[in-house]
Amino acid sequence: MRGRVRRALAAALLAVGLAGCATFPDNGPREWQEQIEGEGELGGIPRVPESVEPTAPPTGEPSPQGGTPPEPEPCDDPDPAVIATCLDPVGAIAVLPDGVTALVAERLTGRVLRVARDVEPELVATVAVDASGGGGLTGLVLSPSYAEDRLLYAYATTPEDNRVVRIAEGEPPKPVLTGIPRGPVNNGGALGVDVDGSLLVATGDAGGADPASLAGKLLRVDAFGRPAGGNPDAASPVLSSGLVAPGGVCVNAATTAAWVTDRRGGQDVLHLVTPGPLGPAAWSWPERPGVAGCVAQQDIVAVTQSGAGALFVLRTDPLTAAFTATEIQLAGVYGRLAAASLGPDGLIWLGTVNKDGGAPVSSDDRVLVLPPVASGGQSRA
Repeated sequence: MRGRVRRALAAALLAVGLAGCATFPDNGPREWQEQIEGEGELGGIPRVPESVEPTAPPTGEPSPQGGTPPEPEPCDDPDPAVIATCLDPVGAIAVLPDGVTALVAERLTGRVLRVARDVEPELVATVAVDASGGGGLTGLVLSPSYAEDRLLYAYATTPEDNRVVRIAEGEPPKPVLTGIPRGPVNNGGALGVDVDGSLLVATGDAGGADPASLAGKLLRVDAFGRPAGGNPDAASPVLSSGLVAPGGVCVNAATTAAWVTDRRGGQDVLHLVTPGPLGPAAWSWPERPGVAGCVAQQDIVAVTQSGAGALFVLRTDPLTAAFTATEIQLAGVYGRLAAASLGPDGLIWLGTVNKDGGAPVSSDDRVLVLPPVASGGQSRA
């Protein structure tokens, strides 16, 4: 019964999915206009079609489909949005080209697992990590030529430093970029891939605000860790500077706008990426909800919030990148959300970190997949 419900929902989700593939912006400066806070419309999570058989009687907290999911049993979560259960806190997710399988990085253990619906997680690789200071395994992306080389890139905190490693299944991870300073805090980082195949590496300011350091920067390097062509300084890997504790990097395939989340000082922020020092935040959260991963597609940017346990959605103007409306989704449904990744079909994959400072249920930590945010919902600006 449960498998039939999950397969029916999966088909429904794929039917409403939006095609998309991650691309990063060009290297030149981007125009910016003041953000707009006003009324607008955002879509929510589509309801389960009536033809799908209901799950067990509802208990617990509201589900994204509007009902209340049954209380999960150990490692067997009846919520049809849940893909994988009983993981360690999820540091990053990379969705495979088939759109139904993903690679998941566990922050504390350094394990990379292959997950899919109704399949036991499969170990792909293990990276030796030191998870102190918010570090561990916090970034994961596919090689831009993954279909041919099957390579992954991960951001890891090791006993020596923060670094980027290349992973080939069945082989030990190989360092690509080393020497990123580590410290007592802000050791986490995030990864992305530019349109030309360059890696974008968001690093925490673990070693203090040193302009010559690789810490607190958005780096842009090639597959061997060398400065990528088109950086502001051809001899430097630095694309942008001014980060403190970044949680995610995401891009809009349609507009090429790139975004990076950061936790800094007395507020959490979202930056529109520009070469050179990062300017004023495009959006800020004085209440510090714990911004983490992000995805961008069509006219939205969605940011996970680990502290608030929600997905914060911002509607953007496709021509100006100004914000026109906001909406909070999944508040309190799955607990602390962190990792976020966009599938090739537009579905949004999220990972929880409830075992890391939250209130875990018996099936935590989990990976779940949601439909894209579509037009037609009610915004809460």
